[in-house]
Amino acid sequence: MVDWSEAAPRKRLRRFLAVAGPGVVVMLADTDAGSIVTAAQSGAGWGYRLLWLQLALIPVLYIVQELTVRLGVVTGQGQTQLIGRHFGRFWAWVSVLTLLVCCMGALMTELAGLAGVGALLNLPPSLTMILVVGALLLMAYTHSYLTVERIAIALGAFELVFLVVAVLARPDPQVMLAQAVDIPWGDRKYLYLVAANIGAVIMPWMVFFQQSAIVEKKITIADLPAARADTMLGAVLTQVIMASVLVAASATLGASGHDGELDTVQRIAEAITPYLGNFGGKLLFGLGMAGAALVAAIVVTITAARTLSELLGLKCSLDHDPREAPWFYGAYSVALIGCALVVASGVNLVSLSVGVQVMNALLLPPVLGFLFLLARRLPQPYRLQGLYAAICSGIIVVAAGFGVYSGIAGLFE
Repeated sequence: MVDWSEAAPRKRLRRFLAVAGPGVVVMLADTDAGSIVTAAQSGAGWGYRLLWLQLALIPVLYIVQELTVRLGVVTGQGQTQLIGRHFGRFWAWVSVLTLLVCCMGALMTELAGLAGVGALLNLPPSLTMILVVGALLLMAYTHSYLTVERIAIALGAFELVFLVVAVLARPDPQVMLAQAVDIPWGDRKYLYLVAANIGAVIMPWMVFFQQSAIVEKKITIADLPAARADTMLGAVLTQVIMASVLVAASATLGASGHDGELDTVQRIAEAITPYLGNFGGKLLFGLGMAGAALVAAIVVTITAARTLSELLGLKCSLDHDPREAPWFYGAYSVALIGCALVVASGVNLVSLSVGVQVMNALLLPPVLGFLFLLARRLPQPYRLQGLYAAICSGIIVVAAGFGVYSGIAGLFE
């Protein structure tokens, strides 16, 4: 086992770079098209009053995903396999069906987001879907997991342009501080967006993807510190991006009293860009949204196909040839093509993004519950126990419980 306390800094950096990937990829995917829509709505409607939540969710996000890292590294099995082994096939099927609903909803929001980016370039949704689905199918059928991971990180890096957008929006520090302490806890519409933001940050498919990616990448117990650092880096990165979108929307739309609906990428871009410059604003926003939606589309589609194949006991790795894992690649293809057809058909996708995030919040209790219980069954010294277990249980109960409460309150508004 590597002694990280005494290892040379260069050696630790090299090992970190070799291990890093699953955490950063899943976190970049976390800041997906639906999350950006949710953050923009939060800033436009409530100014900086939800900025505190973006920062508060960093440790919550890390703690949840660290448990998936621990499970994947120690057991060498995916979440679905562990649920089936410890709780039976019935609960494994329940978890998988729940996950598939989340993945399909998320995938439609990613593709709708990409269709919105295409609309900024005057491309019809059908053509955008053909280009996107063709590229994602080619990537999966011709590259290994490691290559796909690198492609996802490269695409997700475009999300960093939202930091530039936030700076160009010129937020007023005094207004930011004043609104940060003005929290309307009694307003159900505010609580609805609290739930949507929780759902946008802690998504059920993240747990399944990162654990399976760690197994597929063959990350060992010796690499656990590096895998945790990878997860922490990703947690900070994704919330900084979410906060940047919220700040940009607050400084532009919130300050102007904008009261129109922000339920599509095109409407958000058209509303924000007059304050940033038409061409430059659309270019930056389009790049950031495209990167966010593409990396998330890759992750959720792989997660749906891999999890279903895991449960059926079939090969489910990108390192397998399509002829070796026909069910995995078939499920991947059907999910992509099916969701693309829905988006290209012109069906009304208004409010889908925020609705999916609230659905994620409502489904958090069973997903986080299984995660906690499985971590409690790990062998020593990796078992979740003692004070840290109490902290984890408290965070999970508060996050899941408040998400469900806020979601129900918002839906009945």
